[in-house]
Amino acid sequence: RPHLDGIEYTIIANRSTAILAFVAGKFDMTFPYEVSVPLVKDVCSQAPEAICEIKPMNGRATLLVTDAPPFDNRVLRRAMQLSLDRKSFIDILGEGQYDIGGVLQPPPEGIWEMPLEMLQQLTGYGPDVQKNREEARGMMRSLGYGPDNRLKVKLPARNIPWYRDPAAILIDQLKEIWIDAELETVETANRVPKLMRKDFTVAMSLSGSAVDDPDNQFYENYSCRSPRNYTGCNPELDALIDRQSAENDPARRRELVWQIERKLIEDAVRPIIFFMRQGTCWQPEVKGLTLMDNSIFNSWRMEDVGSTADARPSACQKPM
Repeated sequence: RPHLDGIEYTIIANRSTAILAFVAGKFDMTFPYEVSVPLVKDVCSQAPEAICEIKPMNGRATLLVTDAPPFDNRVLRRAMQLSLDRKSFIDILGEGQYDIGGVLQPPPEGIWEMPLEMLQQLTGYGPDVQKNREEARGMMRSLGYGPDNRLKVKLPARNIPWYRDPAAILIDQLKEIWIDAELETVETANRVPKLMRKDFTVAMSLSGSAVDDPDNQFYENYSCRSPRNYTGCNPELDALIDRQSAENDPARRRELVWQIERKLIEDAVRPIIFFMRQGTCWQPEVKGLTLMDNSIFNSWRMEDVGSTADARPSACQKPM
């Protein structure tokens, strides 16, 4: 170990071009988790010898909502959460293979998330979308909005398919409660600085975890002390986060975790839309590759990966 002399990355800005290059045999492997569920089918039909796996990523699509007016109003945030038809996102983007979840990775891969039947009791997670939206429209009316007085917002999204595609669906769904959102694409280099400046009112975002553990999510995204908390601060919540982190008994810790999660969902500061499952493909001569279930960030030292290709260099080549 390691079995490879090196790994060469080639930057290909267009995802379709990168996939075609892989299908043509120019690369040993796609970029990890870059192949959408529909594209996995295309790869398998055009390159039947390729090996593809669709895996959970512990990555969630989120709607970031600032604490600036008018979204400092909890009623408005909850109305937005009630407008979401999560199943439509999942069916369109993941052909039914994405997951509905709260703050933490859904089971069976995740061990901390509350069961779906419990989650469905919380705001916006009930399966009757029309009922949810009618309740949301009632909230919007109470705030003075309606068909003749629509709320106009800009929706920033990173300018790559992972962000743009769900943003387009979100814009369509928000129209159901008289919110007209305009897509604002943001180049990758400008995205995080824009979020850190809180130069947005609502934003389409994705967030991943390094491991399936509440500390990773809570301290990174929700703690008052986190530089990545773009959506507001709650000192009472911080105290609960510290309590669950210090709790040694898994059952008692789980109760605290669910208490925190309920509060986050009911406050609608960072609504979770869905959890992704994406594909990774590699040529049959690539051996020893194991994809993780709980993170897109780990296991990329590639120490156990080798290549049996005769005509290829002993370095797995991946398009980015």
